[in-house]
Amino acid sequence: MQQEQRPGRRTVLGAAAALGAGAVALGGGAVPATAATGRETDLTAGRGHGGSYKDLPVPTVIGHRGACGYRPEHTFGSYEYALANGADVIEQDVVPTKDGHLVCRHENDITNTTDVASHPEFASRKTTKTVDGEQHTGWFTEDFTLAELKTLRAKERIPGNRQHNTLYDGRWDVPTFEEVLKWADEQGRKRGRRIWLHVETKHPTYFRKIGLGLEERLAKLLRRYGRSGRNGYTFLQSFEPSSLQRLGRLGLDCPKVLLLDDLPTRPWDFVEAKDPRTVADLITPKGLAWVSGFAQGIGPWVNQIIPRDKDGKLTKPTTLVRDAHAAGLILHPYTMRNENSFLPADFRRGTDPNAYGDAFGAFKAYFATGIDGIFSDNCDTAAFARADFLKH
Repeated sequence: MQQEQRPGRRTVLGAAAALGAGAVALGGGAVPATAATGRETDLTAGRGHGGSYKDLPVPTVIGHRGACGYRPEHTFGSYEYALANGADVIEQDVVPTKDGHLVCRHENDITNTTDVASHPEFASRKTTKTVDGEQHTGWFTEDFTLAELKTLRAKERIPGNRQHNTLYDGRWDVPTFEEVLKWADEQGRKRGRRIWLHVETKHPTYFRKIGLGLEERLAKLLRRYGRSGRNGYTFLQSFEPSSLQRLGRLGLDCPKVLLLDDLPTRPWDFVEAKDPRTVADLITPKGLAWVSGFAQGIGPWVNQIIPRDKDGKLTKPTTLVRDAHAAGLILHPYTMRNENSFLPADFRRGTDPNAYGDAFGAFKAYFATGIDGIFSDNCDTAAFARADFLKH
């Protein structure tokens, strides 16, 4: 997915297709209007169907936890909205249950993403744990069997910012990763193309230490559903290099993306192994050359692409895009959101922190750096922004 492989321009006929009908919630799973009618929006039509990541449009639009700008994250409502409204690839984060099933949650702490606190039968499960050096109090997936977890319902994680999403609280349950794989196969048959996924192993060192290693479970499922090869329509991502290396040793030839936190931080597996290298070390030419030995890309924080000044405004882009490309790596930075509170100060509009700012302007600034893709909570906005960018 190098820059010279950028696809031809795509025609976008109107915002109504993506922003009007959108996704209509029907019973236990959301069925977007476009999917229900068998038609895709202009934002999802006409992309390459190849199984290699090099066949994807550039910049690639990655639906962050689905389309969590519009529906509670990591639900079928969120995934289906993303699929129908512009996402080329849909992200899942996987964590284990007590009995070893992989489920899709951004964190193993499910206090803010489910209604677990309203279940008196689970009140005694509330506890305090230290995960990757940070203390958390709440309820955790590894303390529930899958059957118990399935009695919970998903809810909006940040209702203060996205009050409109709370309309969908309780509509969907917590999906297993295997259910997502089945869903992706079903959607692929309906749409006549395979569905791309972007799968993150969450806290892999922590889970391995408590006997719930993620990589072997993930590898087994990906093989079962024909997604273990280099053309398997699946990215594998992690903040821990050793997790991606382990996945490689397990025979998974999927493209791998090393996620990168803030510059002074160290991946948690580095902390455990007493490896002194920080993220700042990993994004040097020497560090990127090392990463290219086991991964095909990096997923940096957007501020590593264009830093912000003390007032929150964008400054000059770093050399990270150029340096990563020189090492043969693609870049999938995270995360673009439409709300003022998340945008660089240059692109905020008005005084309401939860109102939409000039997200199109921000996307243009990031796309202009030469990134290969971007994670976005608002995949339709990202797809429109890409269409605009490719016209010029």
